[in-house]
Amino acid sequence: MSVISTKRDGDILVVTADNPPVNALSAQVRAGLADAMAQASTDDAVRAVVIRAAGRTFFAGADITEFGKPPMEPSLPTVIDAIEQCGKPVVAAIHGTALGGGLEVALGCHHRIAAASAKLGLPEVKLGLLPGAGGTQRLPRVVGVAEALPMIVTGAPISAAKAQQVGLVDRLVDDAALDQEAIAFARSVISDDHPVSSARTDKLAETPPGFFDAYRTANARRIKGQDAPQACIAAVEAATTLPFAEGIAKERSLFKSLVEGDQSKALRHVFFAERAAARIDNLPEGTQPLPIARVGIIGAGTMGGGIAMNFLSAGIPVMMVEREQAALDRGVGIIRKNYDATAAKGRIKPEQVDQAMGLLSTSLDYGDFADCDLVIEAVFELMDIKKDVFGKLDAICKPGAILATNTSYLDVDEIAAATSRPEWVVGLHFFSPANVMRLLEVVRGARTSPQVMATAMALARRIGKVAVVSGVCHGFIGNRILAARTREANALLMEGARPAQVDQVVLDFGFPMGPFQMGDLAGLDLGWDPEKSSSATIREVLCERGRRGQKTGKGFYDYDEKRNRTPSPEVDAIIADFAAKSGKEQRMISDQEIRERLFYPMVNEAALILEEGIAQRPSDIDIVWLNGYGWPAWTGGPTFWADQVGLDVIVAGLQTHADRLTDFRLSPLLQDKAAQGCRFNG
Repeated sequence: MSVISTKRDGDILVVTADNPPVNALSAQVRAGLADAMAQASTDDAVRAVVIRAAGRTFFAGADITEFGKPPMEPSLPTVIDAIEQCGKPVVAAIHGTALGGGLEVALGCHHRIAAASAKLGLPEVKLGLLPGAGGTQRLPRVVGVAEALPMIVTGAPISAAKAQQVGLVDRLVDDAALDQEAIAFARSVISDDHPVSSARTDKLAETPPGFFDAYRTANARRIKGQDAPQACIAAVEAATTLPFAEGIAKERSLFKSLVEGDQSKALRHVFFAERAAARIDNLPEGTQPLPIARVGIIGAGTMGGGIAMNFLSAGIPVMMVEREQAALDRGVGIIRKNYDATAAKGRIKPEQVDQAMGLLSTSLDYGDFADCDLVIEAVFELMDIKKDVFGKLDAICKPGAILATNTSYLDVDEIAAATSRPEWVVGLHFFSPANVMRLLEVVRGARTSPQVMATAMALARRIGKVAVVSGVCHGFIGNRILAARTREANALLMEGARPAQVDQVVLDFGFPMGPFQMGDLAGLDLGWDPEKSSSATIREVLCERGRRGQKTGKGFYDYDEKRNRTPSPEVDAIIADFAAKSGKEQRMISDQEIRERLFYPMVNEAALILEEGIAQRPSDIDIVWLNGYGWPAWTGGPTFWADQVGLDVIVAGLQTHADRLTDFRLSPLLQDKAAQGCRFNG
């Protein structure tokens, strides 16, 4: 069956795309659309055209698998030009999503009609690109620069209602009526003038002086270091200063530069890596996930409440158990407050808040977990406590119930050994705040069954998480690599660097915050026991002096009432005292050395993790750090970044700094790949 078919409805030619799953604009689809437009132009019986799509969506974008390959004709710009230049009105009938090239096709049409549930957007920037088939030139002409620029620079889609409001869509209809309404609409405009997006200038004339400079200034922090947003702004600006044909040439030039650049290659790596992460190695063929109809959660604190919200928002009933009623009430109150805040921002409807809260049950009795299909503990991070909890769950939960630990570091196999059913035990490491962070490390124990793994990964998708499989080791994938960076950050302080310098290097790399900022935000007293504190580390002394982070107004930094940070002379003195006692020479340390000392050991730890089989593939490590720790996506993650730097450069740097690195052991895998001129990825 052809991916593009045509059918006459009286004097209307209905052109239908059917290229599952998302009607990507592959070469075959483009050729079919070009042929359909040629048919419409030459058939005198056709007086108007409707372009629609079968399945669950309109064209959801270009075929990303074609990027980096020799171009195949017809190009998308050529097809869109043919649509726009058709002498008969062409109507786009949009349902599902019209994204990227899909929206560019719709902009080439003379009219757009959309199902009320549809979304429209140009998300190319998320792949380090810009809309390369006229989107940066046509969208501002249709809706104005003030509406078009944020859509293009952020890549965020808008609702059909918003699209109608700004003039992108001519009419909204009920989803079920879209096809017939589109045909009727096409018939109604046969005798009208056909608006051509590329010929419009009225909206461009509304652009206020200095608009683009003001936009760059207002968004400087968010787009710092990223090529694609800057190129998007330049392309849209060209739409206001150049004739359409010259603006298109500018767009194509910018697109070519981006698609050949490292940042887009990195972001395309991320796109495919996220999909690869969902696959479980060594899963027996035919393994099916178990149904999860009810989830139990132990603990109503920050983590337990956040975990609960994931399931409640997905429509899954939750039983939450705490030891004390006050803690339970406090936790439920915070969940409600979080939902109300989200509703106040318009992200969910008030009735959705009530629906979610209506799925939450609470108890002080573990016995109420008896009918749960999955129970997740979110209790204190001590092995004895975890094992006690799992022993109790083993006695209470029904056969076939999955028992999950939210531990960040501890040995899942040791926890599983506290039960008579280790094959039903799995690690589900959520990241805080659990209702916001996308990452979920699914920790496969030595005896975790394939069906439990399949269930965990399927459930992760159901609750909107990006799941990555990890083996059992201290800290799993993410925290184990974090520990390598933290060791070196602390060592650098002892040698003469200061927290602000170390953090600035990390910020300049593209992270949202540095290691010492992150410590202050999380609280330096996490895991600190005042009764056992012995002034043995800088962190202990800070806690002993009440410098416990932002919550106390001082930690590694001093904070004002707005939580703005400034370097602390007291902390500098504490560091100098520790350095003197250790005999460490204080010296000036360059930013380049700090960068190498922080990031090269992370790459080495990633290689050790791969050697040991803790991670299934290098790209999984990238997904963990991108989604859980703020690694800048436009660098692709630790292993992709290392590939770009060169593994030989990484190894040479590690060997140069070896005498200063803490607990350092060079990965044989990394060393071998470097020697052979290989990469982690491909």
